[in-house]
Amino acid sequence: MKLVNLAVARPVTIWMFTLGIMLFGLVAMARLAVNLLPDLSYPTLTIRTDYLGAAPAEVEQLVSKPIEESVGIVKGIRKVESVSRSGRSDVIMEFEWGTDMDLAGLEVREKLDVLLLPLDVKKPLLLRFNPNLDPIVRLALSRNDGKIAADGKESISSPQALSQSQQVALRTYADEELRRKLEALTGVAAVRPDGGLTQEIQVLVDNEKLSQLNLDISAVNDRLKAQNINQAGGRLETAANDYLVRTINQFNTLDEMRNLYIATVNGSHIRLSDIAEVKDAFVDRQSITYVDGREAIEIALYKEGDANTVQVAKTVVAKLEELQKNLPAGYDLKLVYDQSTFISDAISEVKSAAISGGLLAMLVLYLFLRNVWTTLVISISIPLSIIATFNLMYAQDISLNIMSLGGIALAIGMLVDNAIVVLENISRYKEQGYSAMEAAKKGASEVSMAITASTLTTVAVFFPLVFIDGIAGQLFKDQALTVTYALLASLVVALTLIPAMAAHERNFNGE
Repeated sequence: MKLVNLAVARPVTIWMFTLGIMLFGLVAMARLAVNLLPDLSYPTLTIRTDYLGAAPAEVEQLVSKPIEESVGIVKGIRKVESVSRSGRSDVIMEFEWGTDMDLAGLEVREKLDVLLLPLDVKKPLLLRFNPNLDPIVRLALSRNDGKIAADGKESISSPQALSQSQQVALRTYADEELRRKLEALTGVAAVRPDGGLTQEIQVLVDNEKLSQLNLDISAVNDRLKAQNINQAGGRLETAANDYLVRTINQFNTLDEMRNLYIATVNGSHIRLSDIAEVKDAFVDRQSITYVDGREAIEIALYKEGDANTVQVAKTVVAKLEELQKNLPAGYDLKLVYDQSTFISDAISEVKSAAISGGLLAMLVLYLFLRNVWTTLVISISIPLSIIATFNLMYAQDISLNIMSLGGIALAIGMLVDNAIVVLENISRYKEQGYSAMEAAKKGASEVSMAITASTLTTVAVFFPLVFIDGIAGQLFKDQALTVTYALLASLVVALTLIPAMAAHERNFNGE
């Protein structure tokens, strides 16, 4: 076989190629993304439309059905269903596996842009379901009001509730300061604070007074909307300058709201304060978070779709120390959840299993061969094939995850098969009196087609998994490709480096 003859005749060239592959493979390994699972993207889109104040029947008739009829003709769609709730419509579209979701999303947006919905319906939102949309990092912002005991440790009474002013200050700092700094980090898509109190101006209308004055709530609502708005007022042109005119008409104080004119009834001017109570209050709380016995603000960080979870989490944790130094006096910022820790632990376990499997494979080889040099020649195919696999993984955008590393671990035991067959046949020719170089050429060439057929037979078992549709195909694709790449790399090693090392065994032994 020409490849074998070239490898035996040009060992330095083969070693240069080998070192180059190892160098690029190590660089590729350092740049591979690290995730828990492969990128799982379901072919579904959700159209969410808010219709405030509408009953479920109205939402279904005026929003859900028109949207279903409009998007039902999109190419590749398999099923459309809707859920109509009070004030909200969700239309879920399920597409055929393999559909280009970017193009499908554009086509759906085109249908929505020309769809006529009631004027008071908010613009529909197109949502993409992704199982990786859980927050990757959770932080807790709290007040450090614990007392220092005699031993220097902080004593905390459990639980510690905060005053309303403290809760507002915490939530305001999280919204206006921490969110801005964290969203600027590379890979962070969104930062969502939760907890504390959010300020809200409440207008509590007295229905009994409204009925006595023969007014309805819509009149009050319309007056508030009309009188609390800023609008462009046109442009004023002079000989020297052009001025843009704005009409500023926003409420600045609660008294301005209370003095708002509503209507004239029986010759009397009715103000907002006559029929309603206006007060500075807070949005109803949906959750309360306690960390170490203290009431806190939870800050959830979401990564960008194609970002590396582990790298983004490391960036956030590195920024955490700087943020803690710049906190106001009495504030405390803690890391309470880091998804990358679990991912790193899971990946480390798989790596350890792969390394242990490789070492055990080498040990078994030595126990059977009883020759250190022969064991070394065969065992070198394991790390070299794996490092070569990293190059192909990087080229195909395959991340380091449980499935891809599991594929490498699965292939480790099979990586030495080709090398064993080649080296055994070379040894047989040496025993017959051939020189090391001739034995390497004849022995490797004789079994080259046999080990190629054997390797391709194994590849034929794993590679078809790439073409499976559905979630199973996306889950096992990385594993199938890594096994395939590792086996093909081991075949190349067995036909090039193994004969070259066997042909120059005397040189390596110093003879």
